[in-house]
Amino acid sequence: MFILITLVFVIGYSIIAFEQKIKINKSAIALFTGVLSWTIYSLLSSDISHVNKQLTDNLGAISGVLFFLLGAMTIVELIDSHDGFEILTSRITQTDKRKLLWIVTFITFFLSAILDNLTTTIVVVSLLRKLINNEKDRLLFTGMIVIAANSGGVWSPIGDVTTTMLWIGGQITTWNIILRLFLPGLACILVPLTIMSMKLDGSVSKPNASKSRNSSGLSIRHQKIVFFSGILILILVPVFKSVTHLPPYMGILLGLAILWIITEVIHVKKEEPVRNSFSVVQALRKIDTASILFFLGILITIGALESSGILIQFANWLTKSVPNISIVVILLGLLSSIVDNVPLVAATQGMYDLAQYPPDNYLWEFLAYCVGTGGSILIIGSAAGVAAMGMEKISFLWYLKRFSLLALAGYLAGAMVYILI
Repeated sequence: MFILITLVFVIGYSIIAFEQKIKINKSAIALFTGVLSWTIYSLLSSDISHVNKQLTDNLGAISGVLFFLLGAMTIVELIDSHDGFEILTSRITQTDKRKLLWIVTFITFFLSAILDNLTTTIVVVSLLRKLINNEKDRLLFTGMIVIAANSGGVWSPIGDVTTTMLWIGGQITTWNIILRLFLPGLACILVPLTIMSMKLDGSVSKPNASKSRNSSGLSIRHQKIVFFSGILILILVPVFKSVTHLPPYMGILLGLAILWIITEVIHVKKEEPVRNSFSVVQALRKIDTASILFFLGILITIGALESSGILIQFANWLTKSVPNISIVVILLGLLSSIVDNVPLVAATQGMYDLAQYPPDNYLWEFLAYCVGTGGSILIIGSAAGVAAMGMEKISFLWYLKRFSLLALAGYLAGAMVYILI
């Protein structure tokens, strides 16, 4: 069973990697791979009820990610439909590619620590669409955004889901993780950023405005209300989680409901066609549903690997085979570029006792860095990468050729900085 599920996983990922040559949508392959993996697990398992319970538990966690993604993308679309990003883009006047790349990368790096890497990627990719007209240039910037979002997320307890898991589990504390992982995270982004900026030359051109504010009846006041309300809602989602201890998707859905009410109120006196163009319903139509289904397929595939015990067995084998804990954690970080880092962290939390490795131990801090930034090596290795992949139609091979080695160089540089510290 283990060999069969692993084979399905490898074949499915290979087809996704060669999507452009095979001409089959990656979302279809991801869904097929995920469902087939669970089907094999169910048919070859001796306890069907246990498999069904595992599937239900997995879907509960997966739906949280999908609803969070849906809510965040809808909020961003609402801001965009109200020309809210013009408030930022009008102030970013830099057109030199190298300087703009440094500006956008560092905005992403610090914003990811405040929001999280997934939300930050959605926001900044949407922002890039207002700043860069040329698609090839925008894709290069997007690749750096993925690396920056993951690098920025590791030094904050709310910046990455795995860091949050370790924080809630008591393995790390807030101020210590900020102090210990800020410099490794910074090194992780500075290396690829420096190399990439050396390859860029010239300037970017901004896209033409699609329509004037006056023709749509949108005032500057309404534009600012929606923009600042939306950004504040996104920033307060981690605060909501910390205070209520509810999952992040509950915070994002509450925020979406609030912004929905705000937009309904400010457009209540307008004619129905104009009001509909600014509605949540219209924003939902603009969301790329295929990318959400791709996300679903990837997550249920990883869920099958986790539930069948393949990931835990591999992690146990790795721990027994490699005596050096630093090498083990580095290898787990590299593995997180292929499979989701959440089950890897969950397996590690189960293998190592807090009595042996107390809070803020070297193991937990280094694990937070490696599994958070290792996902940047492949586009499908992190939530930020999968979101960018769906939003900008980035292919697996395109990212592999242009950013995987850069991300690996940054990953190893940050690991060396942490070990030296």
